[in-house]
Amino acid sequence: MVSTFSRSTSGHLARRSPSFSSPRVALPRKSWVMRSFSARVGVSLLLSLFFVISCGYVFVFPNLGQLINQRYGFSEFAGSVDGCDFFDGKWVPDNTHPHYNSSDCPFAERGFNCLANGRRDNEYLKWQWKPLHCDLPSFSAPEILEQLRGKRVVFVGDSMSRTQWESMICLLMTGVEDQKTVYEVNGNRITKQIRFLGVRFHSFNLTIEFYRSVFLVQQGKPPRHGPKRVQSTLHLDVLDEINKKWIDSDVLIFNSGQWWTPGKLFNVGAYFQVNGTLKLGMPINTAYRTALGTWASWVEAMVNTHRTQVFFRTFEPSHWGGPGRSVCKVTQYPTSETKGLNQSVFTDIISEVVSEMKVPVTILPVTSMGAFRSDAHVGKWSDNPSVPDCSHWCLPGVPDTWNELLFAYLQAKHRGSLR
Repeated sequence: MVSTFSRSTSGHLARRSPSFSSPRVALPRKSWVMRSFSARVGVSLLLSLFFVISCGYVFVFPNLGQLINQRYGFSEFAGSVDGCDFFDGKWVPDNTHPHYNSSDCPFAERGFNCLANGRRDNEYLKWQWKPLHCDLPSFSAPEILEQLRGKRVVFVGDSMSRTQWESMICLLMTGVEDQKTVYEVNGNRITKQIRFLGVRFHSFNLTIEFYRSVFLVQQGKPPRHGPKRVQSTLHLDVLDEINKKWIDSDVLIFNSGQWWTPGKLFNVGAYFQVNGTLKLGMPINTAYRTALGTWASWVEAMVNTHRTQVFFRTFEPSHWGGPGRSVCKVTQYPTSETKGLNQSVFTDIISEVVSEMKVPVTILPVTSMGAFRSDAHVGKWSDNPSVPDCSHWCLPGVPDTWNELLFAYLQAKHRGSLR
């Protein structure tokens, strides 16, 4: 996630002491000369001090901010309020969760409703993320709804993004008196096949939208006279054609990563293309970095960041095991060790790209917190129990915490307390 910032300066202050000949006057004249000398020295010292402070302000403090970016990879401190990082914390037992019942939320997919699909234990619902050095604001749906009144919130990404989108809607519906005033704008049923879904909270003039764009860049047909194994291409230098739909939002949340695997690319004949040229040997990590560079350029050129708060949520760890990562074992409780799942090359790349951007983008670093939650995956409790799932999360569950952290950040910005 990190770029190197450096700036060096060199300056030389030459202070020339006054030269005096042997005194030929009375003592009072000598005292006047010494007072004049002292005054000049004092003025010189003050000027030197002013120069040093100015240099420090110009050269040191900007570098300090850049060094923070370099260390944490954030264009802004993600969730940092008054010096407290929301994402530096741990999971603790909490009986106030969950905040909603998926069976009562018409916008939660049946495939993520683990309790309705036969899961008998519910301990996975009783955990809260606790920052180490501060407290998250208590979740209040009416308060969040008021802050989002008249706004447009847009999620862009893969099915993990859709899960967070569903979670946000279900959370906020707990603050709506008349549930019939909340509806999908096109009357569509919530399903993975649709590229656009939008739910409107009529009483609050609030729309929360989801755009399915698993790679963020444009998918295309294979080039003429290309190798037979090439069935489709990813145009790494062209953003997804639906990108115009994302502009003019008030809150814009991106994610991408789950589809950047050999199984979903090379094994199905999808290869990379840049400037019209096939890149058959390009590694996935390099392609991901190139695609995010295209995304970053688009944000800088097309998004009015004075109005739109832009977020990028990092890679969400899965908990597959066994040979070929084909075994899905869902635990009853969070694990005490991350087993390396708190690290992701995709998360690192996101940080590197964002740290180089010229406009403010806030990273939501959820990789580490998700590494402990092997208990919260869908597992065999989906709408298709014959296909285990150790990638997606149950609802209610971990995606609710992503939204609570997002809400905490938005509340802090709203209060003006975010530094």
